Amino acid sequence: MKCLHILIILLTPLINHAQPNTEVFLFDLNQEHGGFELSNFRNISNNEGYDNQPSFPDNNTMLYSGTRNGQTDIVEYNIANGEKRWVCNTEGSEYSPLKIPGQDAISAIRLDKDGTQLLRKYSLQKGASDVLIDGLVIGYHVWFNSTILVSAVLEGDAMSLYTSFLNEKQNHRWQKKVGRSLNKIPHSELVSFISKAKDSVWEVKSLDPISGTTTYLFNTLPKSEDMCWLSDGTALMASDGVLYSFHMIRNDHWVKLVSLSEYGIKNIMRLAVSPDGSKLAVVGELKNNSK
Repeated sequence: MKCLHILIILLTPLINHAQPNTEVFLFDLNQEHGGFELSNFRNISNNEGYDNQPSFPDNNTMLYSGTRNGQTDIVEYNIANGEKRWVCNTEGSEYSPLKIPGQDAISAIRLDKDGTQLLRKYSLQKGASDVLIDGLVIGYHVWFNSTILVSAVLEGDAMSLYTSFLNEKQNHRWQKKVGRSLNKIPHSELVSFISKAKDSVWEVKSLDPISGTTTYLFNTLPKSEDMCWLSDGTALMASDGVLYSFHMIRNDHWVKLVSLSEYGIKNIMRLAVSPDGSKLAVVGELKNNSK
């Protein structure tokens, strides 16, 4: 099966598009004395095709979706020794792998050859999977805790924000027209999401997954929707090949941090930070498609 970009699948499921040739890059991150210093750059996917959607189960492990034999599967990467392990071997493609809190398992969206798209649970040891949530076409998700999930769900030609209570088997929709970036906000019981309710400007908002209360936080960079949080409450976003930061107390606008063009990176589309803040994962394309 050809690799299909998950977002394009969600919004135009009947059209066959080739995915961009993206890579997953890893940096060491030094934040001492309020600084932001990147070093020890490496291309950890280094693979022809679509490699994307990194997450950190812990400080020594990364999960991401990588291309293998014409489809997208889950990769587990050991940061200390650089070893890779394919978690599963299915006939479908897997996207957006995340560690499930308190379990030796991960969740990922699987797109089967017949077009079925469901969030599934995969054993890290055996790779076997079971459907986690039936009836919702989930595109992106984040775990609030081991039994509560926040997700962006395809509805019509856009996505809506949901909380799913797994024990009760209940799903609640809170807002229409949201983006793909969902993140737990540090030192809070909230999740951030991108609101696209306004065509002129996209907004970062917080969600209380239990009550459904949403609160405006700040505007995104123009037409950018991928972000992550540092432990001190600083938000990171990117525009093309440049990283920017925003802190709601210290800043009133996005501040340029560093350009990654010297590493040959362009079109940054995903960001993830390790739990201890010492590693930054970046997804983008290589200039001139050089390795």
